[in-house]
Amino acid sequence: MSWWVSLLDEHGVLVYVPRFIEGGTYPVGGTEQAELNITYNYSKWYHWYFIPRSGLQWLHNKVAFDTIGQLERAVKELGAIQDTDYWASTPGNAGYALSLLLKWAKQHPKAIFVVR
Repeated sequence: MSWWVSLLDEHGVLVYVPRFIEGGTYPVGGTEQAELNITYNYSKWYHWYFIPRSGLQWLHNKVAFDTIGQLERAVKELGAIQDTDYWASTPGNAGYALSLLLKWAKQHPKAIFVVR
């Protein structure tokens, strides 16, 4: 199980970001579309960190600019050093995924996050 976190422009279209090959599922060779698959294995970190214990759902329908401060704090606290095992429920793995979303939010501050 996993979340799909997307960043959409004002027309509901995925915005473009530098090519990446991260996440639980991604196209061969990566993608430039801002849609990241994040494993539920990181749930405990997101539920622990985000108030009111809503996990990644706190991002849903938020303007990217409005999430930057919270994402910065989360990445700082969780860290962003990945384990060699993507699926491991570590603070660094959870923080690394958030660091990608943070970069996207800074690149497209008017876009909207959608979490499903």
